[in-house]
Amino acid sequence: MKLRSLFATLALCTGLVSLASAKTVVEIAIGSPDHTTLVAAVKAAGLVETLSGPGPFTIFAPTNAAFAKLPAGTVESLLKPENKAKLVAILTYHVVPAKVMAADVKSGGAPTVNGKMLTIKADGMGVTVNNAKVVATDLVGSNGVVHVVDTVILP
Repeated sequence: MKLRSLFATLALCTGLVSLASAKTVVEIAIGSPDHTTLVAAVKAAGLVETLSGPGPFTIFAPTNAAFAKLPAGTVESLLKPENKAKLVAILTYHVVPAKVMAADVKSGGAPTVNGKMLTIKADGMGVTVNNAKVVATDLVGSNGVVHVVDTVILP
């Protein structure tokens, strides 16, 4: 009987992991109450379809609190249609065109979809990307991975 329960539990857990992994990196962000500003920005920039594609992508996803650190009015201004190019440049600076798990992060440079390089520092204190601290890692999706950062990274 115990063995049957163990197998049932393993089957359930395997199903949950498969279900979570079936989400794209965009769907992971959409499902997070801490990333509503990021999701609004991705939609305004027209990047939902691109970031829902096959990837692989590593997304450094700023939280709502990270966007709130920007000067007053910045987010509202960026969401305007006339500022779409600037918004796209900022958002694509948060995307590395590869799947990089936390265990594989090393200090150095990382190319972004934006075309510019990020500076990554990994040490005993944690990981930073430019001036942003990575606060959660390895939210794995079907087309990449999301790492949560506490600051919007500006190119």
